[in-house]
Amino acid sequence: MRAVDLFAGCGGLSKGFENAGIDVVAAFEFWDRAAKCYEMNFAHPVFVTDLSDTDKAVAEILPYSPDMIIGGPPCQDFSHAGKRVESDRAELTKSYAEIIDAVRPQYFVMENVDRARNSQMYQEARDIFKGIGYGLTEMVLDASRCGAPQKRKRFFCIGGLDEADGFLSARLTGGLSDHDMTVREFFGDSLGFEYYYRHPRNYSRRAIFSIDEPAPTMRGVNRPIPKGYPGHPNDACRVSDNLRALTTEERALFQTFPADFRWCGTKTDKEQMIGNAVPVKLGEYVARTLKEYVEDKEKGIAIEVGTSYDKPEELLLNFAEDGARKTFRAWLTEDKGLSALTAKDMESRVRRANYIAPLDIREDGVIYLHRLEKNDDYGALSVSIKSQLKRAVRLYCEYRHYCLYMKDDIAVGQ
Repeated sequence: MRAVDLFAGCGGLSKGFENAGIDVVAAFEFWDRAAKCYEMNFAHPVFVTDLSDTDKAVAEILPYSPDMIIGGPPCQDFSHAGKRVESDRAELTKSYAEIIDAVRPQYFVMENVDRARNSQMYQEARDIFKGIGYGLTEMVLDASRCGAPQKRKRFFCIGGLDEADGFLSARLTGGLSDHDMTVREFFGDSLGFEYYYRHPRNYSRRAIFSIDEPAPTMRGVNRPIPKGYPGHPNDACRVSDNLRALTTEERALFQTFPADFRWCGTKTDKEQMIGNAVPVKLGEYVARTLKEYVEDKEKGIAIEVGTSYDKPEELLLNFAEDGARKTFRAWLTEDKGLSALTAKDMESRVRRANYIAPLDIREDGVIYLHRLEKNDDYGALSVSIKSQLKRAVRLYCEYRHYCLYMKDDIAVGQ
């Protein structure tokens, strides 16, 4: 799939999408210093373009025939750190929507701070998307649940022509980690320190963090420990002589840029680029999820919640018809304590496993998983998707055991 990146900055989103196997063919960015940094790290062209001039932007984008447009309009007017007043910059969200309207890619991905979803300008952009036939998946994702060691929440609006609203929701939710990734979990012991200082927006917030927790959001400022810093009750350790703020390069690593990513400009420029960027691993998570959805759709695999299967065989996910006390979904929520959405996701994943390697309800779960793992289509999936399918199948096998051997004299599988 061919993609172009709008409001590309230094390239965090582009790098994530490239890592996921998307062919990013061009980028557009108005800040010349960020564009220069982008140019140093990517083989495709980057254009210094004012994207508020939508006619000019569309003329430059169309020759690349993108299947997908990605990008994040400037977000300072919506951010927690800003004044939260919608000004001329917020208009760029609408400009993004107008470009989508003119180019009509099959898919688009627009990201912003989590507050943006409540803005008037986003509502106007959303009306444009819906008016031209895009189904929308709208979700706030936490980078620490998507492979990055940082508590950073971003709002994603993912559109697909002629798709249903929420078409990617189950996959995005289903692939999330079950815990916040810590700095140590990502880097191991390679950093050479246990604690670091991060300058807060105000001193009602803590300032000293441990690598055994996710990092706070990397912002566009990076200040040293001020003289006389009194400490905060929730600091991870006391102030000491060897305690320091992160370097510019370390902040880039925390944003999950690769170590060989090249930077240019003044220190202030670099810090601003890093603070503005989408964490690479967060972009990669979204891109990989969308890519797998598109690939499965092309194969004729309808796996989202609420869709039907091309295969004539149906799983016996609902043993209630045979006298069982509970459906699979009810058992997951009531006996296993899963949320209703997670239970739906589990049901969808069992169906997906069945499509790859048809289940036999008389077959031992261990034997089935071994057979599933030997299947080439299963082998081509990402590690995270494989893990999700295996967990769902194990739960399904446990549910079967419940149906067959509880004290309800259930007769199933005749």
